[in-house]
Amino acid sequence: MLNYDFKWSILWEEPYGGWILEGVATTLKLGALCCLFSFILGVIIGTLRITNYKPLRVFAEAYTELFRDIPLLVQLFFWYFAVPSLMPETMRVWVYQEIPNFEFWVVVVGLSLYSSSRMAEQIRAGINSISPDQFNAALSTGFSHYQAYRYVIIPLAVRLVIPPLTTETLTVFKNTALAMTVGVLETTFMSQQVEAYTFHGLEATTAACVIYMIITLIVVGTMNWIEKMLAVPGLIIRKGANS
Repeated sequence: MLNYDFKWSILWEEPYGGWILEGVATTLKLGALCCLFSFILGVIIGTLRITNYKPLRVFAEAYTELFRDIPLLVQLFFWYFAVPSLMPETMRVWVYQEIPNFEFWVVVVGLSLYSSSRMAEQIRAGINSISPDQFNAALSTGFSHYQAYRYVIIPLAVRLVIPPLTTETLTVFKNTALAMTVGVLETTFMSQQVEAYTFHGLEATTAACVIYMIITLIVVGTMNWIEKMLAVPGLIIRKGANS
């Protein structure tokens, strides 16, 4: 280590600087898409978890336990290696060769399903924390059960669980690093590629750490702003959201 030749300039030299920027762009795109799909699915599954219609409730419970209990890396391997192998040969060839950025979309599917199962539990907890009087009041105004959930219960529940959703959002962006295992050229993959070509692993890995730190700080700041804007009057919110 004492004889290590530091060369931080490789981080902006071509083509290495371009590789890192390309990886950052992929990480941001991947994280944003997965957060969006995870939130939508999480709201749907979390709501179904407390429905009175048993088949839908059982489906939501099975969904949550299935995707939450299996490690994310195993799920990515399953979607990338196992699922195509179950397809007819012509379809399998089409999937691997004709779908642009197949690896990218595999991660979007796998990470979204995994994260949505975790977000669903947050949404369910938020709904359960709402007084039944809120639901009855919505029904008394003429809303149907569906309208009461859509316009009153779910919006309020989401506003209540923004702090834990912040943690899940951070987890989504950090879990994008696992995308390198199926060949997605995101930040971690590119930092390792820079190390392989330059033998300057310390600089490349440090750059990746700093990039992830900046991304997570941006996510936290954005979620704090959203929490402050959507805070429910009269309820206690985090001190940081008021600062």
